[in-house]
Amino acid sequence: DIGDIVRGKDLFRGYNEIDREQKKKIQDNLKTIFKEIYEELSRTNGKNWQTLQERYKRDAPNFYQLRKDWWDANKKEVWKAITCNVHGSDYFRQTCNGQIQLKITADASLMMSPILDYVPQYLR
Repeated sequence: DIGDIVRGKDLFRGYNEIDREQKKKIQDNLKTIFKEIYEELSRTNGKNWQTLQERYKRDAPNFYQLRKDWWDANKKEVWKAITCNVHGSDYFRQTCNGQIQLKITADASLMMSPILDYVPQYLR
């Protein structure tokens, strides 16, 4: 559910106060990171700045639209980074009736990004 965390859509509230504090720290860090990305876009995109400002400014300080766009552009790279050390094995996903539905080879260059990325979290 890394995509949900990045996009600020994670439904997990935490089992206890420590979990909730950690989640808040993560979200605060993401706000800072995406604010910096937004500011960098403002410095480097001259004539496109007006369009970018209209798209992202209304979401400040959370920048949910920028987070979503960033995730859409980078999720395959994140998936490769997560799976880069899984050489020589395969990943099987079983369906509810126990049958194997999908086989993904562990070679990061051949791997697919998560198939459940856009299924709402509460349905997974």
